[in-house]
Amino acid sequence: MTPGWALVLLLSAAPVGAATRDGIVQDALPPASSAVTPFRWSGDAIQGGLIRGQAPDGAVLATLDGKPLPIATDGSFIIGFDRDAGPTAQVEVTMADGRTLSQTLAVRPRDWRIERIDAPYRAGKTDAEFAAARPAELAQIVAAREAATDATGWQQRFRWPVAGRQSGWFGSQRVYQGKPGGYHSGADVAVPTGTAIVAPADGVVILAAQTPFTLEGHLLMLDHGMGLNSAFLHLSQIDVAPGDHVRQGQVIGRSGATGRATGPHLHWSLQWRGAKLDPLLVAGPVPAR
Repeated sequence: MTPGWALVLLLSAAPVGAATRDGIVQDALPPASSAVTPFRWSGDAIQGGLIRGQAPDGAVLATLDGKPLPIATDGSFIIGFDRDAGPTAQVEVTMADGRTLSQTLAVRPRDWRIERIDAPYRAGKTDAEFAAARPAELAQIVAAREAATDATGWQQRFRWPVAGRQSGWFGSQRVYQGKPGGYHSGADVAVPTGTAIVAPADGVVILAAQTPFTLEGHLLMLDHGMGLNSAFLHLSQIDVAPGDHVRQGQVIGRSGATGRATGPHLHWSLQWRGAKLDPLLVAGPVPAR
C-alpha cells in the first residue's frame, strides 16, 4: 500500500443520476445546495486492508452490510476487510432528519501465497492436556476482543512493533490434495529472544497471559478502539497488565518462542470486528534492523 493512505477505492457502475467525486460514486446524494457533505475515504478497499471514512455532516447512525458500524462524534470511522471478504460492501448512514445515504464499495481480491502439497491433510495431534486447556484459553481471547475501551489508537498511523526479517506472511496457506489447511492470520518477524516489542498505536491492554497459552504462548492483546485490536504471540515477557493504557512506541513486552513456535519471533495479528487484517497493509513494510 502506498504510504499516506492513498485513495484507491473503486465503486460499481454509477446508477442513473449518481454523482462522482474523486472517482467515487456518491449514491442518492442530495442537491449541492444542501448542507450534507458526501462520504470521504482514504485507504485501499482490498482483502486484508483497512480504510478510513468520513460520514456526511449530520450522520447519526451507520451500517456496514446491514450491521451497526461505529462512528466517532466527528463522523470518522474505519472499515476492515477480511482475508476472504466478498467483492462488495454496502455502507449506509442515517441523517438526523431521517434520510439515508448509501454507497457500495468494490473490494479488490488478492493473490495469496498458496503452497499445494501432493499429500493428504493430517491434522496435528491433540493431547489430553491441550484439549483440557484450550476451551478456557479461547474463551479469554473471545472475551478480550469483545471488550469496549476508550482507546483512540485507531486514529493513528500504525507502526511496526519490531524491526527485523519478515518470516511469515498474512494469508499464506497450504492445500493438501485439494483440502485447504488453515491460513496464516498474521505476520511474523524473526528476532532474537528478548527483543523489545512496542505498541504499534495507542491502546488499552485487554489480555496479558502471564501463564503461557498452549498455542500462543505469552499472549498480549491491545484494543485500539472502534473494534480494532492487536495480538502479539510467543512473547518471552509481558511488561503491561490488563487495563493499562499504552502509548504508541511504548515497550510492552519482549519477543520469544513460547507456545507452539519453531524459533524466536514475533507474530503480530490485527482484527477489526472479527475481520482478519494484513499488518503490511496497515503499517507498511517491515523495517530492517
